[in-house]
Amino acid sequence: MKKFLIFNSILSFCNFFNIFYASAVNLEKGKEIFLNNCIACHSQGINIILPEKNLKIEALKANGMNNVESISYQIRNGKNGMPAFGGRLNEMEIENLAFYVLEASQNNFK
Repeated sequence: MKKFLIFNSILSFCNFFNIFYASAVNLEKGKEIFLNNCIACHSQGINIILPEKNLKIEALKANGMNNVESISYQIRNGKNGMPAFGGRLNEMEIENLAFYVLEASQNNFK
């Protein structure tokens, strides 16, 4: 019983932390960051460098990029023709941008 109570307490704390963290994410800020940094190459979710690696949900899924962690990593470190934004954006900006990209991709950037 004691192990169950400890586990339940830990689980409750983790759920609280996830709710708190998710509420800290700001999609409007993510959109603003996208418009200021990404729109030149990714207008409407396209990719002018590598068209097959666009930001549409189907392409993100096909390339294993349909989660916030992978998108954040890509933003932070860059790859191929995409520059790394880790030196330009802070971690919260990267997270906001990643959440926005994932959300926008599911709505076909409309």
